[in-house]
Amino acid sequence: MTPGSNIPLPVSRVTVDVTAPVRLDVSSLLLTADGKVRSDADFIFYNQPTGPGVTYRSGGGTAPDAITVDTTAVPPGIEKIVVTASPDAAGQSFQGVEPTATIRDADDNTVLATFTPPQLGTETALVIVEVYLRNGAWKARAVGQGYANGLAGIATDFGVSVEEPAPAARPAPVAQPPQPPVTPPAPSIDPRVTAPAAPPAPPAAPAPTGKINLDKGRVSLQKNQTVSLVKGGSPFLSKVQMGLGWEPAFRGKDIDLDASVIAYGPQRNHIDSCYFGKLSIVNGAIKHSGDNLTGEGGGDDEVITVDLGHLPPEVTGLVFTVNSFSGQKFTEVAKAYCRLLDAATGEELVRFDLTNAEAQTGVMMAKLIKQFSGEWDMTAMGDFVKSRTVRGMVKPAAQSL
Repeated sequence: MTPGSNIPLPVSRVTVDVTAPVRLDVSSLLLTADGKVRSDADFIFYNQPTGPGVTYRSGGGTAPDAITVDTTAVPPGIEKIVVTASPDAAGQSFQGVEPTATIRDADDNTVLATFTPPQLGTETALVIVEVYLRNGAWKARAVGQGYANGLAGIATDFGVSVEEPAPAARPAPVAQPPQPPVTPPAPSIDPRVTAPAAPPAPPAAPAPTGKINLDKGRVSLQKNQTVSLVKGGSPFLSKVQMGLGWEPAFRGKDIDLDASVIAYGPQRNHIDSCYFGKLSIVNGAIKHSGDNLTGEGGGDDEVITVDLGHLPPEVTGLVFTVNSFSGQKFTEVAKAYCRLLDAATGEELVRFDLTNAEAQTGVMMAKLIKQFSGEWDMTAMGDFVKSRTVRGMVKPAAQSL
């Protein structure tokens, strides 16, 4: 399997084991449709080896740890089981360590699929695969999302409170140590799907100077220029879509970029991030279309919908970013742009074309800022950052507000 790929599960009971040259800790989380665990009982690991429909099996240091999922016993409301792995030794990363997840028929041990996440380095924890329910059928997906600070990194990325680090080493499997004080709601890893194509952009007038509004129709922004998302005599926009697109700079070479939006409060405090691994945040007011793995094809590669009228009052700033998780630089990208549409009519309101490129793996494309009057301003950014994931964009994006 490759990152983002999936397979249908032909059996109801599957086991996922993860092997590596070093000993790994493997754990699992049962997630509801909103990407959260219902309680600590949905966190399955060596201290708590059984849960509803999911069990953990220790390898005892001589065999790999494994998670078994009985889809017939998974309770209603659980739509996804995420399997994670981290090196057992304190502080050890996956640098030089190639873990492989194997999905098997739990009854006869037949191998259904294998997955080895590519290009790992400083990561000390992985969301490696997931078993998920889609249209009444169970499937398995290769994920391979890495974190540089262990389980705490996974927890923090999804707003989980971790009171203290997990123990550096666990006792032998025959002894049951006290449960560590981790209280996770859990990561949401959702299917990577291709965003709908959009029609070609209509021609636009040259970008005006200073802060402007939408009175004269569609606006083409230049870097650091701001537009007020209002039109004289019209009510405030209630729902908008940010479409982001790009093409490979070299014909025939796929480019896998990830578009995201980071939500902030009035004190530049990080509230949540919406991206391919967490397709809905702030009670569904912000939704992501899913991940385009190649950049090929016309129209928007990924679309993020923002229901401005239903955003909680504590959300006052949104920063839209694009990252290259695979490590490709933006000098390998052509025609990168973002465009804001009225979600009700599909009308393109604002467009910003990225006209320069730097050899970095992240870029802040645009930001939306709520004014005291209740209206929103959009500012074109085009600022590059050294970060392969949205998690690395949270601090620089906050500084830009």
